[in-house]
Amino acid sequence: MAASAAEVTAGGHRQIRRGHVLFRAPRPPLAGGLVLLVGFVLAYLIWYPNWRLVAEGFGLVFAGPALLAVVLTTPLAALFGGRFELNRALFLSLIVLVLELPIAAVWQGFHLLWPSLVPGAVMLGAFLAGPAFWFRQMSLYGVSRANHARMLLPALVQPIGSLAGLYGLVPPTATDLLAAFLFLVFGFLASAMLIRASDRPIRREFQSSGVALIRPLLDHVGDRDPGATHSLESFFVKSAVPADLRVGLFAFARDGAPYATVALPTVHPGPFAALGSSDLPRKLSEQLGSGAGTVLVPHTPCDHDLNLPSSAELDRVGATCRELLAGGAAAIPRRASPLLAPYAGSFARAQLLGNVVVVVVSQAPAPTDDIAYSVGDRIVREIQHDGGPPIEVIDAHNSYVEGQGDVLYGTPTAEKIVADAKAAVRAALDAAADGPIEVGVSARGGYDTKEHGIGPQGMRALVIRAGGKTSGYLLIDANNLVVGMRASIVAELERLVDSAEVLTTDNHVVHEVDGTINALGERYPAAAIARDGVEVMRAALAELRLTEVRYGSKEIPAVNVLGPGYTARLLTSLGDTMSMFTHMFIATFLLLLTSSLVVVFALK
Repeated sequence: MAASAAEVTAGGHRQIRRGHVLFRAPRPPLAGGLVLLVGFVLAYLIWYPNWRLVAEGFGLVFAGPALLAVVLTTPLAALFGGRFELNRALFLSLIVLVLELPIAAVWQGFHLLWPSLVPGAVMLGAFLAGPAFWFRQMSLYGVSRANHARMLLPALVQPIGSLAGLYGLVPPTATDLLAAFLFLVFGFLASAMLIRASDRPIRREFQSSGVALIRPLLDHVGDRDPGATHSLESFFVKSAVPADLRVGLFAFARDGAPYATVALPTVHPGPFAALGSSDLPRKLSEQLGSGAGTVLVPHTPCDHDLNLPSSAELDRVGATCRELLAGGAAAIPRRASPLLAPYAGSFARAQLLGNVVVVVVSQAPAPTDDIAYSVGDRIVREIQHDGGPPIEVIDAHNSYVEGQGDVLYGTPTAEKIVADAKAAVRAALDAAADGPIEVGVSARGGYDTKEHGIGPQGMRALVIRAGGKTSGYLLIDANNLVVGMRASIVAELERLVDSAEVLTTDNHVVHEVDGTINALGERYPAAAIARDGVEVMRAALAELRLTEVRYGSKEIPAVNVLGPGYTARLLTSLGDTMSMFTHMFIATFLLLLTSSLVVVFALK
């Protein structure tokens, strides 16, 4: 994305702004109709008022070669080890014709003014082959296969077809053939220059070709192709650094059978789509299997530094969760408190479960986003240093404002969170009472990422009743909740329970809809979110039963993570790439036109 399309946040990573990432091509019937229309306009510009030549030029020079390229580009690309779908081949043929249109219009305008100076239709038709080859070569190199030699023939189909049609109408001279050859050479050189310059920022920073990642990215997002996923994750792994991670896990059972699991790994659910630890809630749920019951994976204090680069690293986290579930979690005492805040304006609320305190942090209605791992770790260490109980910290991640809300270690916000968390833990301990713990869970799926901004795990509710009080947690598999919506949703939930909180998983799988943050509430209104949340919470209430609660935690040493600053480096390089591409696109296009014009007048 271009530098203008991203903004570095306090957490050191860039947020992608809406509307700057993806362009949606017209549907094939429309694109096919536009090929015919633009082809006709080109023929009309060049040969009017000779309608016979207009018709022949339309079929032989423009529309015919464009449609032939549609048919041949896909198999030719595959023959040389690439991949270029038919709809993309159609769109590429259309764009080439659109690119040629203003060139032909300007040429013919000058030809009308100075007919003795500006050559006519034959030279113009040959001239257009250069820009056509330039655009097709760079497109196929980027999207089909990053190899100039292998993409040469697929790229030449349309311009060579146009030249063949042109010279079928008007037999060429040796000068015409020489000019056409030079135009094609210049087109190839210009595309090579553009690609080389655009590839430089990522190659310099990561010693890998960024252009070579375009095809795997398309295949991963579109098809979840395992080979494409492996290629992208291999790119991430090369720059990964080891870190010691931690997993906390609550296991709920009834009559000895698993009922529900809350997994709390210090893993950020990114970087994007289903790469690495992105789509973490679904992946952990699948790794834990049916033996875990309903699985909830809230967001813990961690940022993009703790994105996992590959599925192999996530497998280690999943194995640790299974180990805890299978016997590493111990039964907790039958003692609990409700979820409560120590005072008005606190950023933290806490609930005691047995001998473990769950601390939920939200800065809402102020922006609230990623809390650095170091801040959560400080809360845990300071409370335990003072003789306090084990702590699990959850980042509610429920008040999104672009570029705001990240919490770094040592900032005033971080200091307040630490102080509020300590106060919330004391309040939870003071309010605790002995007695049975009842738990109910419910899940609601069927959401569409594009329509609702909600990932594959949908909405999940956990209700805990202890000491006559009920506390409800609504976990939504989404990136974040639009600022201002939390209060109304919590108010609706607290019609059912004594205290409630709405959480998001920060699942980055929702980004792939159009490359934006896709915050919850942008596509699905707050009233609908609240309505669905009430339904799933009511279903969880109906499930309340006496439940055995187990808890365990474990360190996972030397897990590869993307590490400090990686995301900022990557997105800065992507911004530089797009900036370089934009400038070099214009520069190489103008250079191509200028050098080709020199040939035109030198051979005239």
